[in-house]
Amino acid sequence: MIDYTGTVALITGGASGIGKALAEVLTARGAKVVIADVQPDAASAVAASLDGLAIVCDLSDPAAPAALIEKAFTWKGRLDLVCANAGYGRNKRLLKEPFDEAAMNLLAVNMFAPIRMAQAYAEQLTAAGQRGRLMITGSENSLSLPDAVRRNGLGLYGATKHSVLIMAEWLREELRGETMDVHVLLPGGVYTPLIAKHIPDPKNLPPEMHIIMPERCAEIALKGLDLGLFYIPTHAHLADDMRPRTQGVIDALAALRLTPH
Repeated sequence: MIDYTGTVALITGGASGIGKALAEVLTARGAKVVIADVQPDAASAVAASLDGLAIVCDLSDPAAPAALIEKAFTWKGRLDLVCANAGYGRNKRLLKEPFDEAAMNLLAVNMFAPIRMAQAYAEQLTAAGQRGRLMITGSENSLSLPDAVRRNGLGLYGATKHSVLIMAEWLREELRGETMDVHVLLPGGVYTPLIAKHIPDPKNLPPEMHIIMPERCAEIALKGLDLGLFYIPTHAHLADDMRPRTQGVIDALAALRLTPH
């Protein structure tokens, strides 16, 4: 079990949802938290409630991830955990996607920012002679096309979440155990403000959506970190959701009569 006493953790998207829950549970376990968010008032409120530091940050700016890491590191002269959690969705069918500025911002925040943060974090750790830990928030959409969202037009969002998973896998391969440990949180449905906007009362959540509260997601995330897991899924059905893709490849190999030599 990781001892967070006296450590510093940076959480992007820390003003609400999964990020806020992560900040709360990390604080409860002894960490000092840095709350980074694009919402200044909400970030300040969460940071104040946890005796932490708030940093207003728009991760769609290519320079923002490195600047954020530097500020977080400078606060206490260390940065033990980075939770690259910030992200958001976009409901637009791919055939109608204009790839406008809003779409580019989505790619910047969901896909590029976690890796830009990893680059800057590695540099800071190396310069300080310290070792760190990085947890990137992916999604059930990193692994499959979930039945629950098939009609929601999340193609570009799903692409960003697929991307952060493979980039995290490559990052782990490149690091080969040096500098930092890497983990990927893979949440299924979580009751974040995005869902609360449509279903204000969690008692009205359809059971088939398998929605969990952010606090439960954060609890699973930290357990995954304690266990040293790279993949940290939050729902049992994620494995079943992956099977159609795997089976599709197996069936295609059989149809093509391709067998291992």
